[in-house]
Parts: sequence; structure tokens; C-alpha cells
Amino acid sequence: MAMVGIRFDLRVPPFATTTHAEQYAACLDMCRWADDLGLDICVLSEHHGVDDGFMSAPVTLAAAIAGATKKIRINIAAILVPLHDPVRLAEQLAVVDLVSDGRLSLVAGLGYRQEEFEMAAVDIKQRGKLLDEYVRVMRKAWSGEAFEWRGRTVRVTPKPKTAPVVLIGGSTEIAAKRAARLHAGFFPAIGDAQLAALYNAECEKQGFHGGFVMLPGGPGFVHVAKDPDTEWQRVGPHALYDAQTYAAWQTPDQRSQMHVEAQTIDDMKKSEAYKVLTPDQCVELASKQGRVILHPLMGGMSPEVGWEGLRLFEKEVLPKIRG
Repeated sequence: MAMVGIRFDLRVPPFATTTHAEQYAACLDMCRWADDLGLDICVLSEHHGVDDGFMSAPVTLAAAIAGATKKIRINIAAILVPLHDPVRLAEQLAVVDLVSDGRLSLVAGLGYRQEEFEMAAVDIKQRGKLLDEYVRVMRKAWSGEAFEWRGRTVRVTPKPKTAPVVLIGGSTEIAAKRAARLHAGFFPAIGDAQLAALYNAECEKQGFHGGFVMLPGGPGFVHVAKDPDTEWQRVGPHALYDAQTYAAWQTPDQRSQMHVEAQTIDDMKKSEAYKVLTPDQCVELASKQGRVILHPLMGGMSPEVGWEGLRLFEKEVLPKIRG
């Protein structure tokens, strides 16, 4: 049975016909829809200080989604851990875990935009060290017991129902080794089997037998339409904006499944990361990849356009991939 996820970052570029208030309201409605239909997971992202209002408080939104749903798992991919106070972050995540009845997981990311580190007054050169330290602090905090950290006594209450599952993000050998060293799952940004093998070997060295890798596969944006060529005229500007701004952020050491170098909408149509598909093509994708990732408000798409794709998915795709 194919896994089906729904993803949000809630950007609103200058040319969009919607507002942030409308996007956030639609996000909650779409999460309720996904929960009612038994979709598997809702994925949220984090960035700061972006002109288009890229979601900056995913833990807050995760709490709202938890309150609006009953079953769907909630994953924050990724929380840019070095930008946060780990004790406050542990408290916030513990509350979301309680509100969601243990449905929360997170990918701990390093972050890579210099502007975000400057905004948070954090030295970007220390981000690896801080990530290691902060993940350990959060895990201690979730025990509910007092402990010493940086010369002070810390205690986080209430403790979560279940300590949130932590995966380590990244697309480098260093990230793979860090995940094993921290006895965490590994969530690389690119489907690189060699990275997975390196992680598994490092887990063996570390004596960690609970490791797992979640390699990305298939497009990160799927939108269903009766006539994809015509639909690309509506979706294309949003996809091109999304791809170009994301590509502009990438540093030389970054590798991502969603990195697309595109100048035109035609370039986007050829991409493997962004797909507008007929219902039958979407069924075929689900069969081949074992997953479908819906991103109904991608790049500031209006809720109306997003809902059209979701309703068609509900009517003509979901029954065929879920029986």
C-alpha cells in the first residue's frame, strides 16, 4: 500500500492571489481532509526571515494540526535545531507530543542560510557542534528528570507521552556519521544509497541496532489534474518560483532531491521533482514509488487550485491505491 503524505511550507510570493491568513486556514482544513481519509503523514518545514513568509514556527503549526486531527502523523522536516534554545524547544515539542497523543516526529537539521544564523545570533561555524549538543539535551529533557546543562539545573515538565522520534537530516557523509553517533534515524535530503550504506556501517561500529534510513524517492510535489498541460499554466509560475528560490539558497555542499535548476515553466515540466499528473499517472507513480507527496499550496498556489487537485486525488486516485 502506497504511503501518502501532505506537505506545507506556506510561502506567499508577490504574484500570488492569496494571503498568509488564507493559506494557514486552508492548511488546517486540508489536514482535516487528510486525516478523515486516512492519509499517513503531514510534513512541515522551517525557514526564517524569508520575504515570502516561509513558515517560521512549525512547532506552533504542528500543535494546531494536532488539535484539528486525530490520526495523521505529524513530521517537522526539518527543525533547524541550532537556531533554537534546546530547553525551550524540548518543552514545546513535549506539549505537541501530548496534544497529538504521540503522533509527532522531527528531522533535526543543521540549517544552511547565513541570514538565519545572523538573525538568531548563532555562529554558523558552530552548527554541527550545537546540533550534537542540543539533540542530547532534548533527549535528557524529555525524561522529565532534572539534569545539569551549562552550569544550571534544567527540568522540562510535563514530559511527553512518548519522546518524539528524532532523525538527523543532511546529505553528507558527516551527517550520516552524526546520525549513527547520536543513535538516531537518518533522513538524507537525497536518495543516495551510498549514504545509507555508510550510515548502516557506522551504526554497526557504534553498536546501535535501532537505526533506520528514510531515503527520499519520487517527486516532492504532486498535483492531480484532468489535463496536466493546461494545468501547468496555472501551477507553473508557482513551481518555477519555488524551484528558483530554493536553488538560490543552496551551498556547494548541499544536495537535495528537490534542487532543480530551471529558467522556464517548460524546464519545470521536465523535472522529476515537480509533477502534474492525470489520475491514472498518479496511480502509476504510487505503484512504482510506493509513495505520493501532495503539496497543495506549493509556492503560493491558491487554496482553490490546491483543493481541485486534492478532490480529484480523493475521487480517482485514492480508491485505486488504497482499495
